[in-house]
Amino acid sequence: MTDEKEVESSTAAPADQPNGGTTQPGSPLLRLPGLIAISLYMLLLAGTVILGVASHHFPPLYLFFPALFLAAGFGLLLLLRWAWALALGAVTLLMGLFLYQFTTQHAPSALIQGLLNLVFFLYLIRTEVRASLR
Repeated sequence: MTDEKEVESSTAAPADQPNGGTTQPGSPLLRLPGLIAISLYMLLLAGTVILGVASHHFPPLYLFFPALFLAAGFGLLLLLRWAWALALGAVTLLMGLFLYQFTTQHAPSALIQGLLNLVFFLYLIRTEVRASLR
C-alpha cells in the first residue's frame, strides 16, 4: 500500500514547475529572450545619452541616467530583481514621455517609441519573467 503512494507521488508533476514538471534545457535567460532585448535597449539608451552629452546636446547632469540604464541592462542579464524594478521604472517613464511628446508635437517617431516601451512594459510584468528573477 505504501509503495503505490510512493510511486504516485514520484510520478506526479510538481505544481510549481511550468509545463507540467518538465524542465527546459539551457539558461533561464535564454528562455526569456525579451529580457535580452530589453537589456540591449537599455544599453542603447545609455549610449545615446552619453553621445548627446559628449556632443553638447544635453547638459552633463544627464549622465546620471546612463548610469541607471547601464545598471538596469547588465542587471537584467544577470536576472536580478532590483534591475527588473529599475528597468520597469525606466520603461514606464519613457513610455509616458514619448506618448506625451506625441500628443503635443504629433511626431510619429514618438508614438513608435512610446508603443515600443509599452510592449517592453507588458513583457516585464509577465509572471514568467518575475518568477525567473533572483
